[in-house]
Amino acid sequence: MADHAVVQEATAKPADRREGVERSDAEPVNKKERRSLYQKRIKIYPRLARGSFRRLKWGVMAVTLAIYYLTPWIRWDRGPNAPDQAVLIDFPGRRFYFFFIEIWPQEVYYLTGLLILAAIGLFLITSLAGRVWCGYTCPQTVWTDLFIAVERIFQGDRASRIRMDKSPWSGGKIWRKAATHVAWVAIAAGTGGAWVFYFADAPTLAQQLVTFDAPAVAYVTIATLTATTYLLGGLAREQVCTYMCPWPRIQGGLLDEESLVITYHEDRGEPRGARKKGTHPTDLGDCIDCNQCVAVCPMGIDIRDGQQLECITCALCIDACNDVMDKVGLPRNLISYDTLANVERVRAGEKPRLHLIRPRTLIYSGIIAVVALIMLFTLVTRSDLDVNILRDRNPLFVTLSDGSIRNGYTVKIINKQHAERHFTLAVEGLPGASIDVVGNDVTAADLQVSPDDLESYRVFVSAPRDSLEDGSADLRFLITDKADGAQVTYDSVFRGPK
Repeated sequence: MADHAVVQEATAKPADRREGVERSDAEPVNKKERRSLYQKRIKIYPRLARGSFRRLKWGVMAVTLAIYYLTPWIRWDRGPNAPDQAVLIDFPGRRFYFFFIEIWPQEVYYLTGLLILAAIGLFLITSLAGRVWCGYTCPQTVWTDLFIAVERIFQGDRASRIRMDKSPWSGGKIWRKAATHVAWVAIAAGTGGAWVFYFADAPTLAQQLVTFDAPAVAYVTIATLTATTYLLGGLAREQVCTYMCPWPRIQGGLLDEESLVITYHEDRGEPRGARKKGTHPTDLGDCIDCNQCVAVCPMGIDIRDGQQLECITCALCIDACNDVMDKVGLPRNLISYDTLANVERVRAGEKPRLHLIRPRTLIYSGIIAVVALIMLFTLVTRSDLDVNILRDRNPLFVTLSDGSIRNGYTVKIINKQHAERHFTLAVEGLPGASIDVVGNDVTAADLQVSPDDLESYRVFVSAPRDSLEDGSADLRFLITDKADGAQVTYDSVFRGPK
């Protein structure tokens, strides 16, 4: 039966197979259709592939979805007065927690470093093995693959779905279609629901969502992500990759002739043609023109036409072709991961080889290494005490009744420990200077900062007028931890009349 199906598929034209509609070559084309500049979408019915790459995609899907859905529920003990969610983007508290790492707003450069690593890493992977990100780990690919799997559960594989769409509406068709879309909406809602848990304590927010006590922004976010996930993963599918995503256009500048891409070995497969099982005509290549590589492609393309913008390098066509080659008794890997340079080497009678180390891969790897080392160094050596001091600009200074000059400052002390700390504040570089801290029972000898918090103090520094030269003097603030002696300095300036 499987061989008979292969022969039947071989007689169908690729466009007909993707659309699932038979059309005679003699059928006249509507004049309006000929004049139209709009290409109507040809619905794609990807068939389930079986093989090593399909199993790899199942594994990657399971791992990535598990990471996405379960990460907000992982607990991480940071001690008292700190959230115990392992990964948390705490906007009210202005923190980003990632297991043992805590990022403050002042350390947003870590985010810049991560974005650089992600971008250059994607460049490196693309230059080595094409669009494997698109084929395996891109969220659009993962959720589309999941939605297709759900569709297959309720509506069957490719042939069943084509027949169902061509058949008139009935109770069974309505039930299967409705069940598919209900399942899609449920998955989409779970996607949006999981996302909001990254921004608040997951168990608490889950309870609030159920009792309708959650903030309105949480419900709006879930509704928005539910709609977009359902639309992009269930309805738009391959159109997102072809028309909405800019990456297919960018990747052309990252590939070269030594990059691994999905390759149809035309020298071995052509001329293609159907044949009986067990027979291998000398005037035909190994390709039996069964179109199974097209049937399993989620993008609906024919890899035998060469490299195409729509190809996401998912390698399902390799599984489909290898399965057919096994059935007809021909060698595998008529379609395989290979380089364009190797294709030319084989044509020239040379031995194929891989060149993974090339100028562009070395440059990308070097950038990744440098940025990663810089981030690691700054993370390891960063202090748990930081200070920022802002001098008043209006007025620049005040002349007191005794003739001395006073400047105002705002002292912000950041305590990155999960324990309360006490500090002393002093100045140096300005003879005769004195410090006054605004506030009841607050002195420069004891500034208190809560655990894992920022405390702001209003400070006045006064100095004799004759201690200034040319109307200004350099000033250094010293903030010292009273418990362990840790000290931070901050250089500023003291202004006065010229």
